[in-house]
Amino acid sequence: MDYNILVINPGSTSDDIGYYRGDKPVFEVTVRYSLTDLEPYDGKNVTEQLPLRRKLILDYLLDHKVPLKEIDAVIGRGGFIRALEGGVYAVNDQMVSDLETGRYGGIHASNLGGILAREVAQYAGCPSFIANPVVVDELQPVARYSGMPENPRISIFHALSQKRVARLIAEKLGKPYEEMNCIVCHGGGGITVGAHRRGKVVDVNNGYEGDGPMTPQRSGGTPNSGLVQMCFSGKYTQRDMRLKLRGKGGLVAYTGTSDVKDLEEFIRTGKKRPGSLIHCTREEAELAENAMIYQIAKYIGSMAVVLEGKVDFIALTGGLMYSKTIPQQLSRYVSWIAPVYVFPGSEEKDALREAARRALDNPKIVKQYS
Repeated sequence: MDYNILVINPGSTSDDIGYYRGDKPVFEVTVRYSLTDLEPYDGKNVTEQLPLRRKLILDYLLDHKVPLKEIDAVIGRGGFIRALEGGVYAVNDQMVSDLETGRYGGIHASNLGGILAREVAQYAGCPSFIANPVVVDELQPVARYSGMPENPRISIFHALSQKRVARLIAEKLGKPYEEMNCIVCHGGGGITVGAHRRGKVVDVNNGYEGDGPMTPQRSGGTPNSGLVQMCFSGKYTQRDMRLKLRGKGGLVAYTGTSDVKDLEEFIRTGKKRPGSLIHCTREEAELAENAMIYQIAKYIGSMAVVLEGKVDFIALTGGLMYSKTIPQQLSRYVSWIAPVYVFPGSEEKDALREAARRALDNPKIVKQYS
């Protein structure tokens, strides 16, 4: 059945919005807010921006002559709420409260997704959902052990993207996602590699905090002793160290840039474009990228061990997979484990729309947040 679905995916300085009648988009737009737009909210809780963003969404619906009453569902990107299993969740009072207060993990722009979905849905008189937020936690018990009881491993990853791509490939192979084992790597500014066993992500690195392989912006796992020495050397503040782990670690630390497209062009031609931040030689740039690919491949291999070698497929997705080098090199390393499928980009709006459609098709799958 075809449904009319509104998708809301907020970012820190933009909103990614789409309205669909069945599979056909009525509009898809990424609205970027200027510094002037956001200046009144500087230093305030991001939820103060709700009136601004709600008005923009309603204006787009009005401009495209979309009657609110024709909307069958509104779905927003999930934010930082309590850890939960994957799936589609109805937005309820408890969820809105947790998103507004930042009770779990603080306030992030993604927290606005569920709140905006609920508010617009109330105008439209239809249900509101979120699906597979980054805090999806399906780790098996042994995966939580870090060696420090005070510092357990936690699950924060690209759940929306990973589960969508896994479902798409399973569909192509003619089996339900819930009956297959696979490894999914989402590569962007952060990289997460998940072991999916029969519909559950039983092990995955916390890509938000920089755990796992080195990435364009994150250090990945680092030698413990050296890290401790740096923390107590007096040379770095806590903020400095956090930035080394997430923001200024990984490729950017070695080469000066986290722009993989720019880096690969330099590696290919030896020429830097005007304004390039690259500060290394061509050979050093190539070695740094190869090191990142090597570490990702090692992590994929470790997830094959988690699945005891029973892997139906490996999926590579996210913006990094637009690279002319990365997916090919990764396939060379890991294709002996299982067939490799490449899905560049993340297509979050499509993932959310598909989740809302599943929920409308079968309301029994909709979970309640508590």
